[in-house]
Amino acid sequence: MKIFTTAKLTRMGITAGLYIVLSLIVFPISSGAIQVRISEGLTLLPLIFPETAIALCVGCLLTNLITGCMLFDVLLGSVVTFIAGLFTALIGKAIKNTAVKITVGGLFPVLLNAFLLPLIWWYCYGQLDYLYIVQVALVLAGQAVSVYAVGSIIYLTTKKAKDKGLKGFID
Repeated sequence: MKIFTTAKLTRMGITAGLYIVLSLIVFPISSGAIQVRISEGLTLLPLIFPETAIALCVGCLLTNLITGCMLFDVLLGSVVTFIAGLFTALIGKAIKNTAVKITVGGLFPVLLNAFLLPLIWWYCYGQLDYLYIVQVALVLAGQAVSVYAVGSIIYLTTKKAKDKGLKGFID
């Protein structure tokens, strides 16, 4: 039994690559204390394709390496993304209603990043640009925009294509 088919590996590669490209295209707003990482919109993909949780982790890791983050930030930030992806994938299996699936599935990348990234940044860089609670609110806002505004569009478009059975494009 193959764990990763050619289609899954291709999806993973495309997802990781898109994460990097979407982060770098809007680089000034995708890194730093105040950030809206548009690529986080891809974090709803594990609702449909669980294997993309790994791809999101790889994309986050490579993006953080390219943008010059400290190694601890690169590693832990990627782990947070992976854990959020795993929980999102579990929601994809457990919940059938699309609106509820998007709402609940999006909570993991939004909340885990909002509460954990400021702690990672404090450890890595010695201080926060703002008080912890303010930093949490800023990351929460940026994540919410990326995951729910951008991610919902990505999710609905991808789900529609998958449901239509676009062979070679999705499966």
